[in-house]
Amino acid sequence: MNKVRLEDVSERGSSNLAQKDIEGIDGNYPIYGASGYIGNVDFYHQEDEYIAVVKDGAGVGRTMFLPAKSSVIGTLQYIIPKGSIFPKYLYYAVKKLNLARYNTGTTIPHIYYKDYKKETFCLPDEFEQRKVVVILETVEKVIEEQQQELLELDNLIKSRFVEMFGTLQDNRNRYDIVAIEEVCSMIKDGTHQTPTYTEDTENGYKFLSSKDVMTQKIDWTDVKYIPSELHEKLYATIHPRRNDILMSKNGVNYGVAAINDTDEVFDIYVSLALLRPTEVIDPVYFRCVINNPDTKRQFDGSIKGIGVPNLHLGEIKKTKILLPPLELQNQFADFVTQTTKLKFEIQKSLDETQTLMDALMQEYFG
Repeated sequence: MNKVRLEDVSERGSSNLAQKDIEGIDGNYPIYGASGYIGNVDFYHQEDEYIAVVKDGAGVGRTMFLPAKSSVIGTLQYIIPKGSIFPKYLYYAVKKLNLARYNTGTTIPHIYYKDYKKETFCLPDEFEQRKVVVILETVEKVIEEQQQELLELDNLIKSRFVEMFGTLQDNRNRYDIVAIEEVCSMIKDGTHQTPTYTEDTENGYKFLSSKDVMTQKIDWTDVKYIPSELHEKLYATIHPRRNDILMSKNGVNYGVAAINDTDEVFDIYVSLALLRPTEVIDPVYFRCVINNPDTKRQFDGSIKGIGVPNLHLGEIKKTKILLPPLELQNQFADFVTQTTKLKFEIQKSLDETQTLMDALMQEYFG
């Protein structure tokens, strides 16, 4: 099978549109930005289907397949098919190239077509291209459906929370409203010193930061390790235990909470706060109420720092939450536990489907 360079089957196109340029414009033609569809305008820049790649900022390298008679703003790069390549085949080929690795920015990440245009991939005849696209579209549709199922279960938990407990503004059942410090026996953050890491995973100790709780559960797949001497020093000051809440307090994704549902021995960085619940609050309920929009709004109003956002422990301590009777908290926690089991099964299927997709992409594009 022939291999081609990206520049052989595509050409670059640029947009000089900014978001502000399309404000107040309405029309029949869609326009897209780094996060996807923005709205409709009264013009379009591309007559036919094309590929767009995020070239600046967050999400750099992300690839989109966009419809005819549409446009993008300047944070995206047009990649326009040419020759005998089927547009949707080019889309999957570009996705396989993983263009994010061409990031050259330090403050604002960006990539350039000139740096990746010589990337190669397999190009069969048009009949085979279309066959490949049908197969990949089918698998991709399954992935999207499974992702949607997970999102709907997350929304179900959020809806159940409001149904059972209301909100701080609509406390129809007149539950107690307390400060977070009133339901914790400890609120501390991790070490403020940047640690020395080790590659010795056998003798080192796990070291968690805010990136490891972004899914509202601890993600152990990419944790760092620190030497045993440093661990002993840190562990003497703060030693996490089962049912502690770990909450991100630094960076753009502040305020995300997860439960330590293991007996793992580990240490934490300053970007994490450890909240140890007392017997008056169920840990599962506590995690959900911290991740609740009511709490996030309070965090947003308390944030410190001009550069990197930072939630101070004092602000966390005085944040208000609903404290319903423990029996109701436990009922809600049981519901969350059962829903989480279902999510686990769906996630397992999703991982298997994604593995299949990855294998097919490797087979087709090399």
